[in-house]
Amino acid sequence: MVRFFKLHSFFIIFLLIFGFLVPGIFYIVDAQSNIIETEQSKRTALEQELIALEKELAEITNQLQNQKGQSASLKRDIDILNTKINQSKLDIRAKNVLIEKLGGEIDTKNQKIYSLAEKIERERESLAQLLRKSYELQDETSFVHVLMSDQTLSDFYQDLDDFNSIKDAIQDSLGIVRSNKIEVEVQKTELVKKQDEQENAKAKLESAKRAVEANERERQSMLKLSKGKESEYEKVKAEKERKKAEILTALFGLRDSTVQINFEQALAYSTSASKVTGVRPAFIMAILTQETNLGSNVGSCYLTDTTTGAGVSKNGKVYSNVMKPSRDIKPFLDITSRLGRDYTKTLVSCPLGGSGYGGAMGPSQFIPSTWIGLESKIASALGVTTPNPWNPKDAFYASSLFLKDLGASSQTYTAEKNAACRYYSGRSCDSKSPANTFYGNSVMALATKIQANIDLVQGN
Repeated sequence: MVRFFKLHSFFIIFLLIFGFLVPGIFYIVDAQSNIIETEQSKRTALEQELIALEKELAEITNQLQNQKGQSASLKRDIDILNTKINQSKLDIRAKNVLIEKLGGEIDTKNQKIYSLAEKIERERESLAQLLRKSYELQDETSFVHVLMSDQTLSDFYQDLDDFNSIKDAIQDSLGIVRSNKIEVEVQKTELVKKQDEQENAKAKLESAKRAVEANERERQSMLKLSKGKESEYEKVKAEKERKKAEILTALFGLRDSTVQINFEQALAYSTSASKVTGVRPAFIMAILTQETNLGSNVGSCYLTDTTTGAGVSKNGKVYSNVMKPSRDIKPFLDITSRLGRDYTKTLVSCPLGGSGYGGAMGPSQFIPSTWIGLESKIASALGVTTPNPWNPKDAFYASSLFLKDLGASSQTYTAEKNAACRYYSGRSCDSKSPANTFYGNSVMALATKIQANIDLVQGN
């Protein structure tokens, strides 16, 4: 009888641990079901609103294309600006709805992760109790224990059955912990995707807001003209053309390039490369601009010692670590030899902050070993035998191909920003040391400015 109560008490505790006899469980389940139904209803409503807004956006985009096809006039330009403003405002509404929808989905994912973490913790506690019980029964089911005690043979077999049941329960518990851990990782991956989608939507929202402000300013200027003379409109058109020409002919700085190019040529190279890789032209140009800006701070060097990797900067400062001997000197000498260049007169990057190694080549700033790894791809895309790291067009293609490998071809804000950080440091943007997020932020800011200039010269 004592044994019966002992085992009976144990299984009551076991059931409580696994949640079969939790007080008020049905009320909790009902409450959770109501919350889930409310969230699903809200999500469905937001999805329907988003579909309606996207339909309106498609209609207004068609309207804009039709207006652009009309003969140029002051009235047409005002109509286009009105349509652009309405288009951007609709886009803002759509992005706000999307952000709200994603916010709800992110909350749901966080709740799932928290709930799974609690389940894992409860299961671990249950497992600990089961293990303790198994140790107790293991002692009671030993043959020596039977011989030394007054336990009957039937009691021994009963304990043995209990022990086997506990062992099965332990295996079940371990299985639950494992499956919950796997589900946690799945939910975390999905959470990151939702967070990226939300960040992308927020970036597009800010872009749409800027577009409204810019188009509203231009519209007000046009409306003032419409109250005056139509002849003033011709002056405005001429001023626009002057600005376009100014942008296109402006020097597009490239680090350690063999020749200088202007914005128009840079846009042509990046657009051509984009057709091969799918990476946004403005983003390619932003990367090369960022590398050029960094170059003005870091400086350029010449390799002087092919054994140690030592070199000297353009201003005469000596560095012992211009190039990593075991990794980059051999490919560097191979590249310069095939291009017919004197390696002692070929610029590479100086070591950043004087530490680590430099040795990065040309506008795209690839170290020799990286360039060699991509060389066949670059050559194939360009249709040449030996691509040149210091040639502007080759550099645009090289950066574009590498950025595609880094995930930039999806053209979303987070994909581009992380690709920029990886281009710089080999890691996605993070808070680790050495810092890299500043690079991604800077590139995205540059891409926004460059895209605005592209839109202006292309009349978008």
